Amino acid sequence: MLDHKGNGDKGQETVAVAIDKDKGSQIALKWAVDNLLGKGKSVTLLHIKLKTSSVLGSSYTSSDNDKMGKELFLPFRCFCTRKDIQVTEIVQEDSDVSKGICDYVKEHMIENLVVGSSVKNGFVRKFKTTDVPTSVSKGAPEFCNVYVISKGKVVSQRSATAPVPSSGSAATQHYSDPIDVHLMQNSGAHSAVMSPFGALSSSMEDDTIKSPFIRSFPTNQSYGEMSDVSDLSFVSSGRPSCDRMIGSIDQDLMMAPRVSNCSDTDGRMSFGSQLSNSLISDANNSFLGVYSSSSMDSGHFSWSGAPNMEEIEAEMRRLKQELKQTMDLYSTACKEALCAKQKAAELNKWKIEEEQKLEEARTAEEAALAIAEKERQKCKAAMEKADAAQRMAELESQKRKYAEMKALKEAEERKKLQDRLSHTDMRLRRYAIEEIEIATEHFSDSRKIGEGGYGPVYKCYLDHTPVAVKVLRPDAAQGRAQFQQEVEVLSCIRHPNMVLLLGACPEYGCLVYEYMANGSLDDLLFRRGNTPVLSWQLRFRIAAEIATGLLFLHQTKPEPLVHRDLKPGNILLDRNFVSKISDVGLARLVPPSVADDVTQYRMTSAAGTFCYIDPEYQQTGMLGIKSDVYSFGVMLLQIITAKPPMGLMHHVERAIEKGTLADMLDPEVPDWPLEEALTFAKLARGCAELRRKDRPDLATVVLPELNRLRTFAEERMPGGVSTIY
Repeated sequence: MLDHKGNGDKGQETVAVAIDKDKGSQIALKWAVDNLLGKGKSVTLLHIKLKTSSVLGSSYTSSDNDKMGKELFLPFRCFCTRKDIQVTEIVQEDSDVSKGICDYVKEHMIENLVVGSSVKNGFVRKFKTTDVPTSVSKGAPEFCNVYVISKGKVVSQRSATAPVPSSGSAATQHYSDPIDVHLMQNSGAHSAVMSPFGALSSSMEDDTIKSPFIRSFPTNQSYGEMSDVSDLSFVSSGRPSCDRMIGSIDQDLMMAPRVSNCSDTDGRMSFGSQLSNSLISDANNSFLGVYSSSSMDSGHFSWSGAPNMEEIEAEMRRLKQELKQTMDLYSTACKEALCAKQKAAELNKWKIEEEQKLEEARTAEEAALAIAEKERQKCKAAMEKADAAQRMAELESQKRKYAEMKALKEAEERKKLQDRLSHTDMRLRRYAIEEIEIATEHFSDSRKIGEGGYGPVYKCYLDHTPVAVKVLRPDAAQGRAQFQQEVEVLSCIRHPNMVLLLGACPEYGCLVYEYMANGSLDDLLFRRGNTPVLSWQLRFRIAAEIATGLLFLHQTKPEPLVHRDLKPGNILLDRNFVSKISDVGLARLVPPSVADDVTQYRMTSAAGTFCYIDPEYQQTGMLGIKSDVYSFGVMLLQIITAKPPMGLMHHVERAIEKGTLADMLDPEVPDWPLEEALTFAKLARGCAELRRKDRPDLATVVLPELNRLRTFAEERMPGGVSTIY
């Protein structure tokens, strides 16, 4: 048996590879080298060249054959040389490729034959009934193994069924095989194609002539087997029917568009070749009209008459010209179809791109419309807001004009009041600077009893009366204005709880007050200079007296006065501990129309002492009589706690909430009435509210409650007199 490397049981076996110009032959040779041949072995490369027909007017010279052979075998020879394989190159001519391969195998006793698989397409299926590998597999002798290779794999294999015959019996077996006899008949038929147009072969010297066009019939049966000769076309003139030939051409052209990939170049060449063969076959069939049956029983035909060779050649030239024109038309149609297909593809691609662009444009347009709508809404809202702002600005402008007019009117009234006050200076005692210097011993430090923002304060005697002289400091920024303000205010008002201004020295800014023996409330609360402790009864009375004096300022006619610097340091006590409000240099006259809780008088800058200034007045500059109420509330908390003002409001509130107010009261006082002290603290907390509208009214709420506590304290004074600890 045979193995894959080509080594059988009987020694070296012969291997032949049928080759052609297609790629399948190269693949077949590679497979044979890899599976049937070893290094140093030989292979036979067999190429069957089709014999050309003189009917088509084509011929090959010996130089052409050599050139074509070299070009054909060159790649195969190079491949075998690289693989160290010996090559035998064989070229034979035959009218049938399958028959030529089978004849060579039989003649040279080839044991292994490798054939590349042919590509089958629509043209091959129409114009060719069987392919070469199939025909070779059927017609090869029984002693030969036939391998059909496609894409590097065996797609068909026919194994040998008989051993290789000896040389004596080879010829007998060669001609005894029914399949071989059939191939010989076919070979004879192919060789007879040349007979009507050239010299007949030696085997055709008898009177019986076989038709050379039998192979063109689809049924593949011999002419002698036809039952009725009327199936062939005849004309009265004895010439071939042109209508039949042209009809055959038309039928082939009608079938051409059904073939796939008609735009392919190889497909057009294959179709053109098959079409040409079909036309030639139809032409050959038309020549059968010149024949007549001489003996139907013998199955052979003979010439009924000798046709005119010149007419036949003229007819063939005409048919060839028509075939060429038809092929040109077909090629042009294929090119136009390809161009149309490409244009259709381009148009389709352009259509898709345009649809995408249209969709993108539509989406962009929708987005732009949405953005435009949003912008329109924003613009509308902005315009409405601008209109509202304009209306507000106009309203504010009207209010400003009205306020300016009112301020001018009030300024005129205030100027008139100041003019009246300036004329009252004559009621004040004017002191010469020399008198004050003598009384104060030239402002000796031993006479100094205090220091304020305005300047130092000295104790002395003028007109045999104890007085306090406040001297304007030269570097005081607002000293002159405060001096003038205090003179204007104190010169025209008199009240038991207001410090009495006795006289002044305008040239040097000296003010002469009545002397307050017990100093300021601030000194007494914090016991500076070992001052005695104030009892709770005395503290309740002092609070009521301060409220009385403050209400007097707020009710001054024709315009209220706001102190603006109310604090324990500006409350003075005489020898009987009667409290009086002093230091009205920062006081401001407020018109009655703005002296209530709702409307305030706007100041350009806030004045006063930190922790006592009204928060609203400090932030907005809006001055009102309740600005003094806030300062008074902080001072009330200090009266019962004797603690600094910083954060005092917060600590008292927490003590009230927790019920631990007793811990906040001044521990120097041992007998605080807790219930009344709690009422006093709540009243002080209300006066010190951050918002002005939340503070109670001094005349209707604060002063009546303080007077009640004052009566309660006086009823519990020992001996009904003022006491201190």
